[in-house]
Amino acid sequence: MASVATDYISVGGNRHSGAADWDVQSGVLAYGADNNVALWEPLESSQRGVYALLVGHTDKVSVVKFYTCPSSGARLIITGSVDHTIRLWRQDPTNSRNYTQLSTLAGHTSSVNAIAIAEGSDIIASGAADGTVRTWRINAQDESKSELLDTITMTPRFFPLTLALRTLENDVKGGPLVLAVAGTTTKVQIYVAEASVDKPIFQRRAILSGHEAWVRSLSFTQDKQNDNNDLLLASASQDKYIRLWRLRRGEADVAAPIDDADPLLGGMEPTLSNKAHEFEANGSKYTVTFEALLFGNEDWIYTTAWNPDPTRSQLLTASADNTVTIWEQDTASGVWMSVERMGEISVQKGATTATGSAGGFWIGLWSPDGKQVVSLGRTGSWRAWRHDAEADIWVQHFGISGHVRSVNGVKWEPSGGYLLSTSADQTTRLHAQWLRDEKRSWHEFARPQIHGYDLNCVDTLGPLQFVSGADEKLLRVFNEPKQTAELLERLTGFKQTSKEELPDTAEIPVLGLSNKAQGDEAPVEEDEEEGGGGSAAAAAAAAASLVTDTPPLEDHLSRHTLWPEHEKLYGHGYEISAVAVSHDRKVIATACKATSLDHAVIRLYDTSDWHEIKPSLTAHSLTIYDLSFSDDDKYLLSVGRDRQWAVFERSEHDATLFTNLASNPKGHSRMILGAAWAPKTSTSDYIFATAGRDKSVKIWQKSEDGTFICKTTIALTSPVSAIEFLPAVYQDSFILAAGEDTGAVSIHRIAVDSLEAQLVVNIDSTIAPSRAITQLAWRPVTTEEANSKTQFELAVASEDTSARIYTISNILS
Repeated sequence: MASVATDYISVGGNRHSGAADWDVQSGVLAYGADNNVALWEPLESSQRGVYALLVGHTDKVSVVKFYTCPSSGARLIITGSVDHTIRLWRQDPTNSRNYTQLSTLAGHTSSVNAIAIAEGSDIIASGAADGTVRTWRINAQDESKSELLDTITMTPRFFPLTLALRTLENDVKGGPLVLAVAGTTTKVQIYVAEASVDKPIFQRRAILSGHEAWVRSLSFTQDKQNDNNDLLLASASQDKYIRLWRLRRGEADVAAPIDDADPLLGGMEPTLSNKAHEFEANGSKYTVTFEALLFGNEDWIYTTAWNPDPTRSQLLTASADNTVTIWEQDTASGVWMSVERMGEISVQKGATTATGSAGGFWIGLWSPDGKQVVSLGRTGSWRAWRHDAEADIWVQHFGISGHVRSVNGVKWEPSGGYLLSTSADQTTRLHAQWLRDEKRSWHEFARPQIHGYDLNCVDTLGPLQFVSGADEKLLRVFNEPKQTAELLERLTGFKQTSKEELPDTAEIPVLGLSNKAQGDEAPVEEDEEEGGGGSAAAAAAAAASLVTDTPPLEDHLSRHTLWPEHEKLYGHGYEISAVAVSHDRKVIATACKATSLDHAVIRLYDTSDWHEIKPSLTAHSLTIYDLSFSDDDKYLLSVGRDRQWAVFERSEHDATLFTNLASNPKGHSRMILGAAWAPKTSTSDYIFATAGRDKSVKIWQKSEDGTFICKTTIALTSPVSAIEFLPAVYQDSFILAAGEDTGAVSIHRIAVDSLEAQLVVNIDSTIAPSRAITQLAWRPVTTEEANSKTQFELAVASEDTSARIYTISNILS
C-alpha cells in the first residue's frame, strides 16, 4: 500500500500580534499561517522546522493560545480567526506533538482579535472586531458542554485588540478573576468576576488612563521582587511606551500631606499624582496603581511577554522599530531598564522595505525555560536568539521562513539539487536539504528574487539560472552568484560547474526593481573614486556572511542571497500567466492574461541571445494557463481558459520554428488549468494529460494521422488545478499527480500499454493543503533510477501560502 509522509513544510507566519504561542509543557510553538495553524519545535535537535499544519479555519488565523483544561488536564490549542470562529484542538494522548480539532465556538460576528486564558480556570475570554468581549466555559471532556457565559459590549465603543486574564489570588482556587481589556482606545479597562459562582459575570471596576494611542498588548505576571503576591500588568501601545501597573490586595497608601512651610511646594498642588483605582472582590479590597514607564522604542510596540522562568522578572517586547527588547528591574534602585536589544538597531543604508529591513517585529515569545526568544518579522520569517550564559550575550540562531501569500509556482533544478518556489508575496525562494552527520532537514538557503510585483510562475534554465514571470508584463532571468553555489555545495553536497565564472551576489538598488550585481554601478569620475569602496565592502560582507555551517539567518537571506538579474524579456501586454523552458534550454515559451486573440499568444525567446522568436504562436482566444514541452522538445502543449488545448510541432531543421500541429476547441467542458506530457517510451507514441475545472483529467495519445485522441478520463471530486507526470516510467506505468481546487492531491497509475488509470493514493486531508493547488513538481529521476527506488518526492505549491515536499513510498506495491 502506498504511503505518504510530509518531508518539508515552508510557510510564513501571519502578521497578527496574537497569532503565536509557545507551549511551556511540550515545547511546541504554534502560529497562524494563513488559515492554518503551523506546529514547530524550535528546540528540537533535528531542526526540521514546521512538522504539521492544522486545517480547519476558513480565513486567516489571528490568535493562538495553549491551554490546560483544569477539569480533565487535557492540553488544548485555542485559535481565533478572521472567519469569526474560535476552534479548540486537543492534544493526541499518544503523541504530544499532534493535535486534532475538538470543537468550534461560534458567536462573534466579526474577526476574532484576542483570546485570554487563566491557568487553573475553565474560563476564557475572547475579543473581536464586533466590539464585544465574550467569556466562555471550556469543557474538554464533553466539547458540547463548552458554553458562552457572557457578552460584554465595550463602552464607549471600541474594538478590543488585546486581553489579559488572571486569577487575583494565586493561592486561592476558584478565586476572583481579573480581566484587562484594551484596543482601539487609549485606556485600559479592568473587569472583575467572582469565579466561584456558577456563571461568573465580569463587571468593570477601573479604567486606567495614561497611554496616548491605541494599546496593542496586555500581559499579567506575579511580581517576583516582593512577597506580597502583587500582580504586574504590562500594557504596550502605539505611543511607543510600555506602562506597568501594580495590582495589590489592600487599600491604597495615603500620600504624605504637602508641607505648606516648604518654600518649594508651599501653596502648590503636585503636578504628578499616581491615582489609585480601588475595588472590592470576594470581600477583599484591591488597588491598581501606575508602577513604571518603559521607554526607548522608536515605533509602535506590538507584543509583551513575561519570562516564564520563576526566578527572573523580565519583560520581552517586540516593536515595529525592528527590535526585540528585554526589560529588567534593577534590584538596587527598582528602576526598569532595557538590558538587551536584539534585531536591527538601525535601518541599513540603501535597504528597501522589500528586503525586510522595515516593518518591524510583530510577535516576541519566550522559550519554556526562558533562555531563548523568537520573533516574527514582516517577511513572515521567525528569528531566534539564545542566551549564552558564559559570555552573557544573546546569540542569533537560524529560524524558519516561508511565503506569506499564495505560492504560485514550484520547480526543481534539472538534477533535483534544489527547489525554487515563487509567490504572490513578491519573492522567489530556494530550498535545499541540509546534510550533516546522520541528520537531514530542508531549509530555505537563498532568496534569489525580491520584487515589487506579485510573482506568478517560475522555471529553471539549468542549475545556474532561472526565469520568472510577474504581474509587470515581462519576464526576468537571474544568474546564480558564487556565494550561493559555495553555500549549497558546503551544506547540501550539491556541486555545480566551475564557480570562477559565476557573478558575485546582488543587491537591490534604492528605488529599483532589479537585482543588480554588486559592483555594477555606473562609472564615476576619478576624483570621486576615493573612499568609494562601499560596493566592494558590501560584496565582501555578503560573502563573509554566507560562510557558515548552518542555513542562513533571515537577515542574510533577505540581503546577501539575491541573484543578479541577467536579462529582461519584453513583449507581453498583460500579467504573465505561464512560462516553460524546453529541456535543451534553448527556448522559453510564455503567455499572459488575455481577453482577446491579440494577447492570447505564446511568445518564444531564444536563450542564446534572448531575442524574441517571431511570429508568436496563435491558437487560443483567452488566457493560456499552462505550457509544457514534451521530453524531446518536439512538441509544445498549451491549455487555456477558452477550454481548448493546442499542440505545436518544432521543426527538425530550425529549432526556433514551431507550427500548429493539432488543437481541440472542446478539450474539456470548462476551462483547462493544467497540462503535462508523459515521459516518452520506445513502445508508445506521444501522450499528454490535461486537467480542467470540469473536475476531470484526460489522457490524450497521438494517433498515426497526427491527431491526439482522448484515451482515458479520470473523474475527481473538485476542479483540477494542477497535474504533473513523474519524469520517468516506473514499472511499466506512468505516475500522475493531480491537485485540486480544494487542496486535495491524488496519485494515479496509468498503464503504458493500455493507458488505463488506477488510483494509487489520496493524500490524507489532515496533511494536504487547505486551499487550491497551484503547481506540482516531481523531483527529477531517470527511468534507470526510478526502477531501483522505493520512494519519490513531490513538491506542492498551494494558495494556502505553503510550499511542501511529500515523500511517496511503495507506489505500486
